[in-house]
Amino acid sequence: MGLLELSRLTVHYGKALALENLDLEVREGELVAVLGSNGAGKTTLLKAISRALPSRGAMRFDGVDIGDVPMHQVVARGICHCPEGRRLFPELTVLKNLQLGAYLRDDRAEIAADLERVYALFGVLRERARQQASTLSGGEQQMVAIGRALMGRPRLLLLDEPSVGIAHRLKMQIFDSIRAIQQSGTAVLLVEQDARSALGIADRVYVMEHGHIVRAGTSAEIAADDSVRQAYLGV
Repeated sequence: MGLLELSRLTVHYGKALALENLDLEVREGELVAVLGSNGAGKTTLLKAISRALPSRGAMRFDGVDIGDVPMHQVVARGICHCPEGRRLFPELTVLKNLQLGAYLRDDRAEIAADLERVYALFGVLRERARQQASTLSGGEQQMVAIGRALMGRPRLLLLDEPSVGIAHRLKMQIFDSIRAIQQSGTAVLLVEQDARSALGIADRVYVMEHGHIVRAGTSAEIAADDSVRQAYLGV
């Protein structure tokens, strides 16, 4: 049984159909990537899982139906969403932004330990802890956004386009960190347009087109698919 199981997931924006009868699974401790062009429905998928959007179909997390669970309870159950565009509080310090990720928790000692884990993962954030988030580079802001999500101590981390607008050096560091997060035991569902980098770290991959899953397989299987290679890898 998967940690996250979606069956016939369907989402509308008004009368427009965004996702239709989508099936997807993320297993415990697995890193799963979702590839697709702009408008394929990738961001909508993550918003539906985190309950930011209403949906139809079955959605189970750790064997329990969460289809009608409100957003804050989804976080409390262990699903944390790092959204596209980072969505930081720019006027607050790095430390305050990170601490906000633990807003549902009251285990102070464990929160402090998790903050140390974030600093171990992204060493530059310790140096920037007292700076306003708005003063950071795009890559550093992305580190804060991922770190904030980790402060919720997720069993499943949803990452939406973490490499967008980031210098190549920091992008590679962030992908290495995503792999380290997964190797520490946190399952990751990664939405990403940089297909080459995503295929390099993912265990399994889904390819989306127009709100549907059109291909699924291991990273090696998807990387060897000629249509994927032409559409997303340029080869």
